[in-house]
Amino acid sequence: MDVRKLTAEALGTALLVFFAVGVATLTFGHISGTTDEAGVLTTALAFGLTMLALAYSIGPISGAHINPAVTMGFLASGRMTVNEAVGYWVAQFVGGIVGALVLWGVLSGTDDYSRSTNGLGADGYGDHSATGLNVGGAFVAEVVLTFLFVFVVLAATSRLGSPGLAGIAIGLALTVVHLIGIPLTGTSVNPARSLGPALVAGSDALKDLWLFIVAPLVGGVLAAGAYRYLFPGGNVDPDEVAAVVADRSVGRTSGTP
Repeated sequence: MDVRKLTAEALGTALLVFFAVGVATLTFGHISGTTDEAGVLTTALAFGLTMLALAYSIGPISGAHINPAVTMGFLASGRMTVNEAVGYWVAQFVGGIVGALVLWGVLSGTDDYSRSTNGLGADGYGDHSATGLNVGGAFVAEVVLTFLFVFVVLAATSRLGSPGLAGIAIGLALTVVHLIGIPLTGTSVNPARSLGPALVAGSDALKDLWLFIVAPLVGGVLAAGAYRYLFPGGNVDPDEVAAVVADRSVGRTSGTP
């Protein structure tokens, strides 16, 4: 296993949690004084834009999964081995925890922040959902949201897609997913993103955590099934995709279809 890839995955996940979950905490924790409506748009853009930036910066190294559900999709679609996937999962979960701890450390330096009052952008259902969504609805929502996101990742980075433009499609998909998902569950679609904040927030966030680990992984598997059916022969080596993204991001032309 390439240590550089694992380092990139850990770093990318940590940055996603720090910046995007940080925006969610500041807006929905009412530290920044924004309304809930503005918070939905602001947080959705934070996740989407952060993902877009990471796709083009870390993508050439590891493919920028920075999400165990995406890695599950790559594994289930035959684009990764089990050993590679396990390494990515460990790196992603470690990165998610580190990102949450750093974010907590920064916010703890302000007079307006309290972990018990403002939380740390943890996901939830029932009383912890803005719409009061029950556990069954939350599970289905997370599966569907993750399905869309992982399917876009797999399709955009396939041999039949346009790897040079994949980062834009992936970033926009994550934005859309959050626009609908935030009022429902807070939006996970990423077990590593949920684990870190839940460990810091503790209490009810940890009780709800199982759903935001299991449902996204199920969504990733279903997305892989749809991808294999709709894109037969569309698989491409992740290193080949990374090379194409790297070439096109600096304006060079690659011969890869």
